[in-house]
Amino acid sequence: MNRVLVVEDDPQLVRTLVINMKARQYRVDAAPDGTTALRLAAAHHPDVVVLDLGLPDMDGVEVIKELRDTTRVPILVLSARRASGEKVTALDAGADDYVTKPFDMDELLARLRAAVRRTGTPSTGPETTLIKTDEFTLDLLAKKATRGGRDVRLTPTEWHLLEILVTNPGRLIPQKQLLEEVWGESHSGKTNYLRVYIAQLRRKLEADPARPLYLITESGMGYRFDA
Repeated sequence: MNRVLVVEDDPQLVRTLVINMKARQYRVDAAPDGTTALRLAAAHHPDVVVLDLGLPDMDGVEVIKELRDTTRVPILVLSARRASGEKVTALDAGADDYVTKPFDMDELLARLRAAVRRTGTPSTGPETTLIKTDEFTLDLLAKKATRGGRDVRLTPTEWHLLEILVTNPGRLIPQKQLLEEVWGESHSGKTNYLRVYIAQLRRKLEADPARPLYLITESGMGYRFDA
């Protein structure tokens, strides 16, 4: 049974989250503030943290940074802060996903399931070189992509961008991180590069580039590979 740490100071929302999570067989700990959250995280080692940013004793971004000093536990931010800058700040601090309030419970639980899968699945690294989907297959070691049994030609830049996404399945990768890793720090603000290259990858790999199933855009935040 997977363990979730809910960090939220609204008692009614905590009750709602706990009821829904327990009904789906999660063990749930709840913390009303950042200090308690850090203590519970150290004591119980949760599989996922669901974190509000507006806490009474410290900002949620500071909690993310503190957690990242000691653990790689997936952190799903659940916050009323909707500005792109707030989202980017949380993701850059180490959050893995971001859901804004008001939220759809089914969507939140789906993202929670995705985070749990990542904790239970070994990271795709150099030793895992074959990525298979219903639509395409990638051999990361051979730098070979196939779709429908036919080779797909990808440029070195397309490969670099794609590798970052597919080796972090389900994780939201911020735009800034992708730009800096692929093109360098001097290009960290050139989001048009990402739009162009992601569109190219979708045309080459997705059955319907206008309705992608694998290379997903999170508006104003970044991209994820949905395996």
